[in-house]
Amino acid sequence: MVARLCLRCLATVVASILMIGCLCGTCEEATKNKEIVLASMEAMNRGELDALDGYYAADYVRHCPATPDVEVTNLEAFKAMVTGWMEAFPDAEMTVNHLIAEDNMVAFWGAFSGTHDGPMGPYPATGKRLESQFAGMHRFADGMIVETWVTWDSLSDLTQLGFYPPEPVEAVE
Repeated sequence: MVARLCLRCLATVVASILMIGCLCGTCEEATKNKEIVLASMEAMNRGELDALDGYYAADYVRHCPATPDVEVTNLEAFKAMVTGWMEAFPDAEMTVNHLIAEDNMVAFWGAFSGTHDGPMGPYPATGKRLESQFAGMHRFADGMIVETWVTWDSLSDLTQLGFYPPEPVEAVE
């Protein structure tokens, strides 16, 4: 036997589900994970790197095609990398424009701004302002960020800072 509901009954059932919210816990986990992403970026903006211990796992791993020579395979290496950013851009600020969460993943789209007042890898300080966008994905386990994939437009960044196009090189005979 197939039960049939009138439209009014169906609307009541749907409204009841919406009022109750998520019954499986997945929505609450996704919301909590998004809150962790926001809190961790706010901690980095404030320079509170010890706070990252509450958001990132000790064996955290970061993947980034924009900086293939930077290896981050634990939280301490990540903190060292962030310290380098803070030295290169003392007034750096990251903002999150979009967060999308599903299962144990949180995707983000954000913006970075800062003045290049310190060396950045092989690049000397320029004093120029950088406005950049970045995108990525965090993977969570046990309420902690355990892995990240992130990227941005390095060529645009180097152009804004005056490193691209490079100075012409004279041919050596």
